[in-house]
Amino acid sequence: MKSKEEIKKVALETIDIESNSISNLKNYINDDFLKCVEIIYKCNGRVVITGIGKSAIIASKIVATLNSTGTPSIFMHAADAIHGDLGIIQKNDVIICISNSGNTPEIKILTPMLKTLGALLIGMVGNIDSYLARQADLIINTTVEEEASPGNPAPTSSTTAQLVMGDTLAVSLLLCRGFTTKDFARYHPGGSLGKQLYLKASDLFINNECPLVSSDADIRSVIMEISSKRLGATAVEENRKITGIITDGDLRRMLQKTDNISNIKARDIMSKNPKTIDKNTLAVDALQIMRQHNITQLLVMENGEYVGVVHLHDIINEGII
Repeated sequence: MKSKEEIKKVALETIDIESNSISNLKNYINDDFLKCVEIIYKCNGRVVITGIGKSAIIASKIVATLNSTGTPSIFMHAADAIHGDLGIIQKNDVIICISNSGNTPEIKILTPMLKTLGALLIGMVGNIDSYLARQADLIINTTVEEEASPGNPAPTSSTTAQLVMGDTLAVSLLLCRGFTTKDFARYHPGGSLGKQLYLKASDLFINNECPLVSSDADIRSVIMEISSKRLGATAVEENRKITGIITDGDLRRMLQKTDNISNIKARDIMSKNPKTIDKNTLAVDALQIMRQHNITQLLVMENGEYVGVVHLHDIINEGII
């Protein structure tokens, strides 16, 4: 086991080497890269990304990023491609072949096969004098000066460079497509980020009770309504209009002020002008209102009519926080 100082030294050197490699990628944002963005943007098919070994893992990640940002993509493992998976490729597709050396046996077998299919071939390669670089129609250069691992036995800086160039390509295409947060929500509805972009108050209060008392209700009625509806609050109405809200906190504060509660009515302890939201308000915006006013319930309105309550727990249960 090495000393803590030795481990720390190697860890810091790894970060320095990889960060320098990434910084040098700025030199490779050239005409070929810009042509790749333009061609993929105008492509009527899909982006088929292939690779072998660690490059294949990076290829899978780039495919996921492109798909989630509006560029239809598919992964094809290079080893599987030379054993039948070439049928994945269609006439209008663009192919990106990822390889650091550009000279692995699988890549040398695969590249001429790809060329015969007529699809445009982009080589994402760390050796511009390699077989892949010579055969590719366009090159995305991911050359690095050194790997971070001692003696260069394992891909480190090179795979990081591939990953960053993949992200750079995806973000450039995102800009070209005018991709918005609403588009992201459409492609990514299941995660917490997606929920922030589409989940509305109407999706949250629908399963809740709708607590309501009149302004002249006695304290016992108020307590029963709050307890039975299990939302920690009740709306208060007068002349068919919402005039206030009573929460558990209002009840506690009332008991701290007086022992004689027999004659107290709802209107005496309610908070006037309660915070309300429209049923189409995004859940993330409702959360922001709760945080801003340090409250845990919001009354939900539809066309000026009270329709329910959204509680902080509803938002927490959806995983937005």
